[in-house]
Amino acid sequence: MSFPLTLFPLSVTPYSQAMEDDGIVSACPIMAAFERNQRIHDVPSTSNTSAISLTSENEDHVPRPFESERLPVTLTPEIQRFLRVANLIEQEEPRVAYICRLHVLIIAQTMDRDSEGRGVRQFKTSLLKRLKQDDEITKEKRKVSDIRELRRVYQAYNDYIIKNGKSYDLVSRGKLIYARSIVSVLGEVLKAIVSPANLQGVADRNLGGGRSEFDVPYNILPLDNGGIQHAIMQLSEIKAAVSAIRNIRGLPLDPEAQKQTTALDLFVFLQGFFGFQKGNVANQREHLILLLANIHNRRSHKSVDVAVDELMKKFFKNYTNWCKFLNIKSSIRLPKDEGQQYKLLYLGLHLLIWGEAANLRFMPECLCYIFHHMAHQLHGILTGAIASTEWDTSVNAVSAEPESFLNKIVCPIYQVIHEEAEKSKNGTADHSTWRNYDDLNEFFWSPNCFELGWPMNLHHDFFYTKLSDIDSTKKPQALENTNENERNNEDACDEELGAPIQKPREAKWLGKTNFVEVRSFWQIFRSFDRMWSFFILALQAMIIMASHDLESPIQLFEKGVFENVMSIFITSSVLKLIQAILDIIFTWKTRHTMDISQKKRQYLNVGVAVIWMIILPTCYATSRKKYTCYSTKSRASWAEELCISPYMVSVAIYLTSNAIKMVLFFVPAVSKYIEVSNWRFCMLISWWLKSGLFVGRGMQERQVSQMKYALFWILVLSSKFSFSYFFEIKPLIAPTRNIIDIGVQYDWHELFPKIKNNAGAVAAIWTPVTVVYFMDTQIWYSVFCTIFGGLYGILHHLGEIRTLGMLRSRFQSLPYAFNARLIPPPKNNRKGRRRGFLGRRFHKLGVPEEERNALAKFALIWNQIISKLRHEDLINNRELNLMTMMMPTQTEKLSGVVRWPVFLLANKVSMAFSMAKDFVGEYHGLFRKIRRDKNMHDAVIECFDSLKYFLDILVVGDLEKRIIANILEEVELSIQKSSLLKNFRLGPLPALRDKCVELLELLLGGEEEHHSKVVKVLQDMFELVTRDMMVNGDRILDLLNNSQQAEEGHTYFFERVGRELFWSADGQDSINFPLPDNSILRDQINRFYLLLTIKDTAMDLPSNIEARRRLSFFVTSLFMDMPCSPKVRNMLSFSVLTPHFMEDVNFSMRELHWSQEGVPIIFYMQRIYPDEWKNFLERVGYEDAEKDESKEEELRSWASFRGQTLSRTVRGMMYYREALRLQAFLEIATDQDIIEGYDSIDRGNRELSAQLDALADLKFTYVASCQMFGSQKASGDPHFKDVLDLMIRYPSLRVAYVEEKEEIVDVEGGRKIKKIYSSILVKAVNNFDQEIYRIELPGPPIIGEGKPENQNHAIIFTRGEALQTIDMNQDNYLEEALKMRNLLQEFLQHNGQRPPTILGLREHIFTGSVSSLAWFMSYQETSFVTIGQRLLANPLRVRFHYGHPDIFDRVFHITRGGISKASKTINLSEDVFAGFNSTLRRGSITYHEYIQVGKGRDVGLNQISKFEAKVANGNSEQTISRDIYRLAQQFDFFRMLSCYFTTIGFYLSSLMSIIGIYVFLYGQLYLVLSGLAKALIQEANVGNVQSLETALASQSFIQLGLLTGLPMVMEIGLEKGFLMALKDFVLMQLQLASVFFTFSLGTKTHYFGRTILHGGAKYRPTGRKVVVFHASFSENYRLYSRSHFVKGFELLLLLVIYDLFRRSFESSMAYVLITYSVWFMSITWLFAPFLFNPSGFSWSKIVDDWKDWNKWIKVQGGIGVHPDKSWQSWWDDEQAHIHRSGFVARFIEVFLSLRFFLYQYGLVYHLDISQKSTNFFVYVLSWIVLLAIFLLVKAVNMGRQQFSARHQLVFRLFKVFLFLGVLSIIVTLSVVCKLSLKDIIVCCLAFLPTGWGLILIAQAARPKIENTGLWEFVRVLARAYDYGMGVILFAPVACLAWLPIISAFQTRFLFNEAFSRRLHIQSILAGKTKKHHQR
Repeated sequence: MSFPLTLFPLSVTPYSQAMEDDGIVSACPIMAAFERNQRIHDVPSTSNTSAISLTSENEDHVPRPFESERLPVTLTPEIQRFLRVANLIEQEEPRVAYICRLHVLIIAQTMDRDSEGRGVRQFKTSLLKRLKQDDEITKEKRKVSDIRELRRVYQAYNDYIIKNGKSYDLVSRGKLIYARSIVSVLGEVLKAIVSPANLQGVADRNLGGGRSEFDVPYNILPLDNGGIQHAIMQLSEIKAAVSAIRNIRGLPLDPEAQKQTTALDLFVFLQGFFGFQKGNVANQREHLILLLANIHNRRSHKSVDVAVDELMKKFFKNYTNWCKFLNIKSSIRLPKDEGQQYKLLYLGLHLLIWGEAANLRFMPECLCYIFHHMAHQLHGILTGAIASTEWDTSVNAVSAEPESFLNKIVCPIYQVIHEEAEKSKNGTADHSTWRNYDDLNEFFWSPNCFELGWPMNLHHDFFYTKLSDIDSTKKPQALENTNENERNNEDACDEELGAPIQKPREAKWLGKTNFVEVRSFWQIFRSFDRMWSFFILALQAMIIMASHDLESPIQLFEKGVFENVMSIFITSSVLKLIQAILDIIFTWKTRHTMDISQKKRQYLNVGVAVIWMIILPTCYATSRKKYTCYSTKSRASWAEELCISPYMVSVAIYLTSNAIKMVLFFVPAVSKYIEVSNWRFCMLISWWLKSGLFVGRGMQERQVSQMKYALFWILVLSSKFSFSYFFEIKPLIAPTRNIIDIGVQYDWHELFPKIKNNAGAVAAIWTPVTVVYFMDTQIWYSVFCTIFGGLYGILHHLGEIRTLGMLRSRFQSLPYAFNARLIPPPKNNRKGRRRGFLGRRFHKLGVPEEERNALAKFALIWNQIISKLRHEDLINNRELNLMTMMMPTQTEKLSGVVRWPVFLLANKVSMAFSMAKDFVGEYHGLFRKIRRDKNMHDAVIECFDSLKYFLDILVVGDLEKRIIANILEEVELSIQKSSLLKNFRLGPLPALRDKCVELLELLLGGEEEHHSKVVKVLQDMFELVTRDMMVNGDRILDLLNNSQQAEEGHTYFFERVGRELFWSADGQDSINFPLPDNSILRDQINRFYLLLTIKDTAMDLPSNIEARRRLSFFVTSLFMDMPCSPKVRNMLSFSVLTPHFMEDVNFSMRELHWSQEGVPIIFYMQRIYPDEWKNFLERVGYEDAEKDESKEEELRSWASFRGQTLSRTVRGMMYYREALRLQAFLEIATDQDIIEGYDSIDRGNRELSAQLDALADLKFTYVASCQMFGSQKASGDPHFKDVLDLMIRYPSLRVAYVEEKEEIVDVEGGRKIKKIYSSILVKAVNNFDQEIYRIELPGPPIIGEGKPENQNHAIIFTRGEALQTIDMNQDNYLEEALKMRNLLQEFLQHNGQRPPTILGLREHIFTGSVSSLAWFMSYQETSFVTIGQRLLANPLRVRFHYGHPDIFDRVFHITRGGISKASKTINLSEDVFAGFNSTLRRGSITYHEYIQVGKGRDVGLNQISKFEAKVANGNSEQTISRDIYRLAQQFDFFRMLSCYFTTIGFYLSSLMSIIGIYVFLYGQLYLVLSGLAKALIQEANVGNVQSLETALASQSFIQLGLLTGLPMVMEIGLEKGFLMALKDFVLMQLQLASVFFTFSLGTKTHYFGRTILHGGAKYRPTGRKVVVFHASFSENYRLYSRSHFVKGFELLLLLVIYDLFRRSFESSMAYVLITYSVWFMSITWLFAPFLFNPSGFSWSKIVDDWKDWNKWIKVQGGIGVHPDKSWQSWWDDEQAHIHRSGFVARFIEVFLSLRFFLYQYGLVYHLDISQKSTNFFVYVLSWIVLLAIFLLVKAVNMGRQQFSARHQLVFRLFKVFLFLGVLSIIVTLSVVCKLSLKDIIVCCLAFLPTGWGLILIAQAARPKIENTGLWEFVRVLARAYDYGMGVILFAPVACLAWLPIISAFQTRFLFNEAFSRRLHIQSILAGKTKKHHQR
């Protein structure tokens, strides 16, 4: 259906009839409209928006804003601004609003005449209906023609803009923005209505192109003519950068560009020739200007050329390295003159390529290839080699057409990426079957990449992706027909060149590039082959040494022993051969892309390894003990003779290559030169020693750094090998010899009777020890990490200020520390960094003026910090007053008076008065006693000065002033003469204090009726001083009136004066009461009042734990080592980027008051943060803010700021901007401005405020990448409104999102809808979102891992030289933001071989305050992000990127692939790969602890387990990744050890500790069931093997969490004191921390091992919920069944069987000592989920769980049934990882399942019915019995299917018959064959594991048996097993639920931390209160 234009009420003809002016509308309606829009904060998003009345004759008409937000996506960019303006002006100008909407309808009809777009038809219908309604009403009121009305309104807004264009006022600027948006829209409507010929005199003055210059959207820099007056455009560095960009002198401009009326610049030139998008050009223009401006500013007194040169060096470092690596000439060619212009063109070209490259940004060398060719073309254009008239010929890859670069360059390569990603099947396909980002990028590491040509040859194999295997419907619509068009262009090009047209050869898939991610544990050996070889050889050497019974290390060099030890090199040759073969096998699928030199190297490695494997064993066998000896007796040697054999000579030759590597290790500079050099000899050495890839070269550290981490590892390895030799290996030698010598009679049928020396028994005791040997290095690393990390922390002053007492004692030195750290030093006094203990004290400044300024600046900053604490409700108003530091007045600054916060001076005045009252002695003694306490001395002086000041203001009578002045003069004179105690009695001082307090209370009240009370108090004070305190009080009267004193008696005059003093006389007041209403004066009175009244309780301020922690850390950090602070204008600029998907932005009111578990979030928050809730109520001024609808937004914010929400993150990150404004204020403001305060500048000094905003915008940008913002807007999701509110609250916040838009295009055969994807940046303008930049994408950007690709699309909108990546569950604080510019200076430091490229930051986990689990996780995470990363960064030099607080060198990383990697599955832990990539590309990563950010973690066991599973999955993917392989191969040996044990080594060691338990138990099972154990004890006297006990003890170290526990205790000790650390550690154990860590160990090992074997890694959302809720039994079973429960039952079964069959010959004590940790583990794995489940032992919950469990287990599954609803669906989903596995993984699964058959084989020979027979037929009979049981189960199942529905009685009789038959057989066997009850129990223990093993084998063989009847039986059997395990788990939990004390105990240990804070946990768990019920 279409809408013919004749139906529209449009009359264009009348609009052209009148052009004369009608007069100008006043500005009042304009401002009224603006103010109304400011009041209507909510965006009109529905047709039900509240009505706005319209003054008209038709009083019944109430116009409503028309929908302007939820519009058809295809129309939104063109029509939204018109609809918004129509809504804004409708009340004042209804007819103009109608015209705007009419214009919208015409646009919609033009764009989509047939209404084919989604939602277009509905939109047109509703708009047409509204237009008809408005036309009827507004036409009646129209007094002039529509065009005159429109022109009049347009002119009015236009004149307002011109008049007020230079305003600095924030409100005026808002009005200007409002007016400009209206002018822009009205101008466009006016141009559309008026013919071009008549438009000259009306709109051409201000309307250039499509939009008015007044409303050109901009991000930071308003580069249009209308923005020239903005403060940021007035900065000199911005002007210089803009001038450089606009220098187009001498450039061959494109003819189209010359026609433009806007300012031409270098970017317009590049756009004209290369076809970049308009939005990309605008974005990168601003980007480059800001970069130039910031660098230029830092290079003061230098030209822009310096900044350009620095940018050139940074941006093209990777490109020049690439050219050097490929041995090609760079395309960057600069002339001798106009060099700046050429450099800027190359920079602009690079930025434009990068800005439009979309997903290609993950492929830096691909971008280098594109830039290489385009820069070559650019050079041709600049030199005239390519004329502009020839540019659009087919020989060029791009043209001047719009979006030419996107369509011809980006789209073809993106299509390859997209199709390869489709082949990955969402990451489930084998990695070898598809190319990821790294594979495609590494194609450009070879000279073969130039075979692609330019324009690119789309027939090349690079573009072939096996499309036949991919569903063509999944191809991005934007990419269709691209290849065909390009091929046609190439064919045309060939014809023009006269070349014969050849049919393209058949394409083939190139395969992987350089590396294949193979799922195999061999990958670990291949990556870290040097480490494994070293450990294997060391083990062999120690076994040889132990077998020779050496008593002295010197005996090792005896010729026989030494030669035997040297046999390890034979093993070494075998291991090298294995490594060489693995290299070939694992890289086989890269053979098509691998460089021929690498192939030669691999084959040569195999050949050399084979030769040595032949030579070394041959020499050893033939020349053994054939020595040539040389006597050494004549020399001073410890050896009598030196003997050499031919074998030793061959070993020396064999070790030649290792010797070369060792020499190079000690000379890292030479090693680095060899790796990066292009000299042939160096390349040959590098080729042989290391793989010659583009990355991984030149990573060597300085020699000092190498020595440090080498020393660390020498200590670790020395301890490890000493322990292993003396406690693990040597004790095993004697038992092994005994075992070999004995003869054994087996209790079963021995399958391998010919194996001699009892090899099985030897393996059973040696294998667990060997496994622990390879694992326990991790333990020793943890021990030394704790020691070294603790020492490092002590040296860097961590925890120097841990308590409030320490804070108070150091507070007066804070201004000087603050000045040294956070205030830029003068140019002539730029000190370096403070090191170690030297210079830890900060001394006062030498110049008094500087000292006074520093104190004033510190006071201002301190007060802002305290104010933020109050704003965040961490402190209350009273604490705010007590902690605020009074700003000094100008007089006080000159006098040097410092008014410290009152909480420092708490009770000091009262103490001083008490001391003075009771003091006996000389004045000097009292003075010294008071002076000893500096705070007391300051408090006394301040009180005296304050009293003088207030009396001076209060008392205005002449007589009274003279009396007071004389009293004060007497006091001061007595102090000067040290006669105070002689002239005054100090006893009444407390009484005087009480009177002062009474006076101050009256002054604070300020009520006029209290005038007489004030007079009375003053009189009382006068009498108290003159009568009771002054020794000679009468002298005051003598000095006043000598004449009256002569006439009258002293007493009479005294009484007269006393009665009349301070009263009004002659109509004049003697006192000025009430005092003037002055906020500063009131604050001073209040402070004086607090000084006199505050008690000792103020010393414990602040009371809030979080406020204490933050202040303590901030103060501590000021005494730590950090760079000097630069001026704001000279600091490095930076951005913050936060990715956001669907997480909470703000809690809605519905979410706050509703919860599935009956615990509303707001109720939970009130109980968890009771003090902060009280502070919030005090701040908003309500007792119950929940009931006040006007406080809903504040209530939502308060709760959201305590959850893990985006609003909390945005608030925290925007503190950076506030900190920059604050610091710029301190640098720019005058002394008077500082005294008046920072908060007053927005009101009183608008020009200064604008300057501060400009500097903040120049240095800081915040972009939130809200991926779903567009779809949320279109669907009306509340998240859209929440994000928009954030942009309105924080105007500098920018939001980037991906828009998916449908467009109708003409194709062959008709029209169809095509999806267009764009990256869009928006900001808030007039309470709406305004689009700033729109950059079309080649297709959907999310084709790999979501988060990194979400970051990637938004990174082009970030600015600055540094980039901080912040996750949306993080927080920040103002006091930490103040240190940001210090931190950024680290990028300019050279602490190592190279400057840092990533700065690591410390994190504080803010979610550990209530739940015990959250507390454990908090401490575990804290220990890792502090002591762990401290050691990784220095000395180990292997810190990578572990999370989002880190700060990137932005330019370094955007030219090297970005800030993360995004290939599906392999880059699941995307963060750490950024660190890998940075290190491989010669970056340096440091860590700094003087600044921190907040971070949230999950608080429930299930959420924690999901997180642990995700991390374990990510680590297993890292294990098989190319990054880990290259790091391990390219690092030197010691740094490689650091890399291993700090990444995948931790998880592999954890897995090996579990494997060690299984090996031990199965070994013991083999020994006890075969009869070997009894023989070993009785004949070989092998009882308790010390080595086994040591091995199990080592395993327990990991199991109980001590790997993380030791660093945790050390870090707590450093920061809180070691007594507190010991207390917390003991408390954690009492709260079952060991149970938690043991359970977490199971999670890690399960997912790590399974993912390496089968894959299946995936992102696991945890929800980040705030409320700890009860998880149902079925949910726990689904989550932990395979990871914990099955393994727990297996361990339990092993322990039971081992205990049953060892009793006759082994002591129980030995059994307990060996197996206690295994018992603990098995029970923990079975019951920990219920122990840590809130309300897990509540009977009501137990009943509900049982019903839910039975329902879940019985519901049939199938397609569409969620695993949460059916056991069958869950069971199928649980096997998904096996379905995707290859043959090898399935074979391993089957092989591992065979262990379950050992039970049956061993136990059937111990049955009484077997009568001790060892015949194999016994085992066969057991299988017959098992088969009979299976048939019985099958019969019952078939009977249920056949009879249960219709023949219930038959089915029951059938079951009775089977039961009786089975019972009769058992009875018969009992009588005939002596079957016992024990036999039945043992048979159960035997057959149950066998059944489970068969299920596992069936699952592995599912493809073969799925379509047979056997599979249904397997499913039935599996359901029975799961039901049985569930019942066994449920039974003890249900029994314990009967005991109320168990539930109370559980609640106590789960929430002990909350109980210690007196929180109401019981009410939270119950979720019910009286208030809640009433609600």
